[in-house]
Amino acid sequence: MGDGIGRYRGTEGKLAQWLRRRPKRTAADDGNARETLLLAVAAAGLPLAPAAHPVGYSCSCERIGCPTPGRHPVSFAWQTQSTTDRAQIERWARNEPRANFITATGMVHDVLDVPLAAGRAALERLLAEGVDVGPVAESPDSTGDGGRMLFFTATRGTPEDEDEWWPCELDCHPETMDEHPGLRWHCRGSYVLVPPARLPGDEDDHPAVGWIRGPEHALPDPLNLLETLTDACARHLAERDGGDGHEAHEIAWPLTR
Repeated sequence: MGDGIGRYRGTEGKLAQWLRRRPKRTAADDGNARETLLLAVAAAGLPLAPAAHPVGYSCSCERIGCPTPGRHPVSFAWQTQSTTDRAQIERWARNEPRANFITATGMVHDVLDVPLAAGRAALERLLAEGVDVGPVAESPDSTGDGGRMLFFTATRGTPEDEDEWWPCELDCHPETMDEHPGLRWHCRGSYVLVPPARLPGDEDDHPAVGWIRGPEHALPDPLNLLETLTDACARHLAERDGGDGHEAHEIAWPLTR
């Protein structure tokens, strides 16, 4: 027994020595990794624009009582500003090393945004059934659901009849987010944060918003995921609220007339 403890202590000492010798991550390393991830998103065709970043538990926008600190675009012209141009994204990333980035939805892609627990259950089911699932990210949230999961899909596009769809503006009007705890469909007029992004209270080396499946995955048709995600949301909200899950179908998405 004594010999075993000695061997364990010796191993622990060697590990501690190795950790002390291991090169520490520098700000340049973090910046390069961040830039690489952002450029991978742009290379996949998803347009980006700079966003605010957290300053402690506040927001870099300096707005008193900002409802979504670190989560919103910097410019009111973010929809026209959004781009996949590599040189422009590199300039933004290097000039604002702490900035988060958003991707404007409804141009190339949409995002189906669900409670984290529901998203994990749905993702497991979709993969088990062999359904093609595109990029997926996780993000903390303020709704009390323990976070959100973001499923990136192809956009439904701009229909010939402009009245056929309405824009999902939940992230444009953050104060409405808590009213929609189920599935949110981000399309024209909306946006989501893209990894890597930090939120108030995050440690510098632990970005809150990260990829589960990266942007190298092809964007699927959102209708291929919708039924599974809706069912998962219904189950999740029923378990949370002790109801029958009907409220989960009052989802914020673009509706056909």
